[in-house]
Amino acid sequence: MELRRHIPFEEFDYQILLDSLRGYAHPRKKITSLLRKGEIIRVKKGLYIFGEQYRRAPYCRELLANLIYGPSCVSLEYALHYHGLIPERVETVTSVTCGRSRSFDTPVGHFSYRAIPLSAYMIGIDRIELADGRAFLMALPEKAIADRVVAERGSALRTQKELAVLLRESLRIDSSALSSLDPEALMTIAAAYRSRRLKLLAQHVARLRKAEATHA
Repeated sequence: MELRRHIPFEEFDYQILLDSLRGYAHPRKKITSLLRKGEIIRVKKGLYIFGEQYRRAPYCRELLANLIYGPSCVSLEYALHYHGLIPERVETVTSVTCGRSRSFDTPVGHFSYRAIPLSAYMIGIDRIELADGRAFLMALPEKAIADRVVAERGSALRTQKELAVLLRESLRIDSSALSSLDPEALMTIAAAYRSRRLKLLAQHVARLRKAEATHA
């Protein structure tokens, strides 16, 4: 496929696609034909991936999440699974954003975005580089769990005991995973969120780390 010689990535935007079809008299008609044959797939307006038969490598869902709606950072349940904090595979790619909350159903899956304050959004983000030099934004483990705890509804979470129930029974995060987190980083995120429940989370993690150190 000639287009593959011009586009090295699995994920690409409309401008890259148009530039690659510069030799065609009617590039937009060619794009329509490529879409109809399934040679390329439109993820959303202006964003594409190659069809399965022309794929050289798996497309990156995390990168697509950043590109579908931004500014955004992969976080919440998807990031918790990515970091190995929760056992279940998460089908929806969950992100946080300093824009409006949105969700997108696409040919490559569901992507959801939860609005959080700008001060909280800007803390605890890791830039993960791909082999081709591009990168996507992913929440650090502390930010992912903080974003998830803040998002929890239907529970006041006033005590460490209530918080422990959420973490262990609802989210299925065990004590050893929690004790690997940095309580100081959690306290910084708590301040950015101005969240009492996140201060409780930081204190809970600090207590677990202390208990683990005592028994070591």
